[in-house]
Formats: sequence, structure tokens, C-alpha cells
Amino acid sequence: MRILVVGGGLVGLATARVLRARHPHAHIALLDKEAQFGAHQSTHNSGVMHSGLYYKPGSYRAKLVRSGIQQMQAYCAARGVKHDVCGKLVVAASHDEVPRLHALHERGIENGLNGLRWLSGAEAREIEPHVNAVAAVHVPEEGIVDYRGVVDALVADLAAADVELHAGAEVVRMERDGAGWRVLTNGAEYKADFLVTCAGLHSDRLARMAGETPSTRIVGFRGEYFVIRPERNFLVKGLIYPVPDPTFPFLGVHFTRLALGGVECGPNAVLALDREGYRRMAFKARDAASALTFPGLWRFLAKYAGTTVFELRRSLSKDVFLKSLQRLVPELRLDDLTPGPVGVRAQAMRPDGTLVEDFEFLERPNALHVINAPSPAATACLAIGSAIAERVIG
Repeated sequence: MRILVVGGGLVGLATARVLRARHPHAHIALLDKEAQFGAHQSTHNSGVMHSGLYYKPGSYRAKLVRSGIQQMQAYCAARGVKHDVCGKLVVAASHDEVPRLHALHERGIENGLNGLRWLSGAEAREIEPHVNAVAAVHVPEEGIVDYRGVVDALVADLAAADVELHAGAEVVRMERDGAGWRVLTNGAEYKADFLVTCAGLHSDRLARMAGETPSTRIVGFRGEYFVIRPERNFLVKGLIYPVPDPTFPFLGVHFTRLALGGVECGPNAVLALDREGYRRMAFKARDAASALTFPGLWRFLAKYAGTTVFELRRSLSKDVFLKSLQRLVPELRLDDLTPGPVGVRAQAMRPDGTLVEDFEFLERPNALHVINAPSPAATACLAIGSAIAERVIG
């Protein structure tokens, strides 16, 4: 049996690893268009191991992240990847946020999180002395990890397991070849009996290249971070998150201690006109046209017009960004912040402007396409890999 995995981020790498364990005699190859595996969302994120607090009970995200975080922590321990189960505070900074925090606490219990604690403001400051909180939920299972280290460990595992790894192999055409597939890249041709695509920022394009017509489209949202100056890192001990804003479908800016040292704060969420655009003014005609001609984007922007404008202001103004952060840590000052990394999140969007909030797979008898793999896909990649591998017939 020949299995071809297209996409060398965490989900693709983890999938290939599980496939090798399940099909020890299969010929397995993995392709990625970049020179380095895990070049985009896998390593352009906040480096958090999520435990499943936010996700709809019964969803793929809620179920897979519970086993995923346990597998990720065990894998990092076994492979010597830097990580720390430091816990997280989700903070109600004002009294009007307390009912939403209660609902989040109840959702976490329903999702099976262990050790959740409701804290008063004073109790929250015992964990994070500089936080502004009228109440908080402590999530002890959450932590931080070096996802670049995870990528490198998975690549080493695959190489040792005789999985063919092809970096710099951009797929330009996919076509059916009898009961299988013929895949052409910029430099070679590959044949497979079963095709798996895990293309992240380009997942919709790969599915269409394989002859599918997904109703959703990937729209990129750039997330910008600041880094706190080292001498002021004492302001944050672990992870500090706000109560999610019901007027915008992203988590909001937060504080993250990093596995390799330092503290980041962010990200915001600004429309990206380049799916791999890590610079503020990055523009790629194909990506801009894909987003701006999609009716779903305009319906999304109309629904969230006020917050969209605010996110743009926050991107352009360090002062506005600071004010958001000071709701959680009031002692933070403007000169504490230096520009940090940038990521682009791949968000699947429907034509009516709603976001696809769960993992989404498109299955065929000889193919599986990962259409949407939002956060917590990095945390849950090993569990997602198992879920995909179970669907590979052969």
C-alpha cells in the first residue's frame, strides 16, 4: 500500500507517525512545499498546550484535545522537548464578565477538565500577583511547549521509521490514477493508493485540486504579538487569559510565558491579504482575491464591524494594544513592550459568514482532506493523527 500525506505541519507529521505504526509495511511519503517542516501555523503560535475549556461539548475539538494534551505532554517528556504544565488563569476583569466566566467554568467541567477551581480576585493574585481580577478560573492542566521542538522530534521519528520526507516539494497537480492518485510537485511525481491532505493555510485549495468542492473557504487572520522586556517578566508567572468577548469569535489578547523563556502578549486578529503574510502590509494578489471575492468574508465583516475596526486600530497603535493588556495586568507600561512574532491563523469560513468552529474532515474511499484544523490543533495533533489514521483504508 502507498500512502501520501501532503502537508508537513504538526497535523501532517503526527498523522504520518500514526500511519507508520498502523501500517508498518506500507510505503509512506510526506510532502511539504517549504524547505523546513512546520514553517507556518505549527510554529507561529502562542506555544500553549490547551486542555479544552472553550470548546463545544461533544465536538471534535473538545474530545480530541482531552486525549491530545495528555499525549503531547507524554511525548514531550519522552523526547526531551521543553514544556511546562504551569496552569492558566482565565480572568474576569470586571463584574459584568463574571456570568460569562461562570458559563466557561461549567463548560470546562462538562468537557472533563480536571482540577478546575473558581477563585476570588484575592485568590487569583496568590497565583498571579499582578493580575487585575474580580474572579478567575484556574486551569491547572494547561501548559506551554516548544512546538518547534515537537516538529523536529516528529521529523526525526519519521526519518527513523523509514517514512519518505520531501521538503521543498510543492504540489502543483493532483489527479486520479485508476483507484489511486498521481500527484505532481515542482520537481517530481508521486503515486499513492490513499491520499491525505493536511495543508493548513491552503487546505481548501488542496481539496479543490483533488477535485472536491468544499463550501468553506480559508480566510487568513494575522495575529501580532509583543514581547515583555526581560526585566519586567516578573509581571507574569504563567498564562493569563481574558474571558472571551462574545462580540468577536477569537479568544482575545493574553499573556503567555514561553517554554524557551520570556513572556509574549497577544495576539490580535486582523484580516490577512496574504495567507503567509507575516509583515503588516503583506499582500499577495491570489490570496487577496480569494478573500475579497468571497461573500462570506463581507457578511462576517458586517456582523463584526465594530470589533473589526477596533482590531485594526489595535494593530496600528501600540497604545491601544497596551490598554487591552492593562485590563489584565495594570502595571504593564508602554516601554515594557517590544515587537514580537507574528502568525497567520487559517480560519475556514462559510458563505453565510459564520466560522467553522470545529475540526472538519472531507472523506472519500481513497482520500481524506483536513478542511479545518483551528486551535487546538497543535496541542491535539497526535490525537488528530490517530483520528485520521483510523479512516485510512488499506
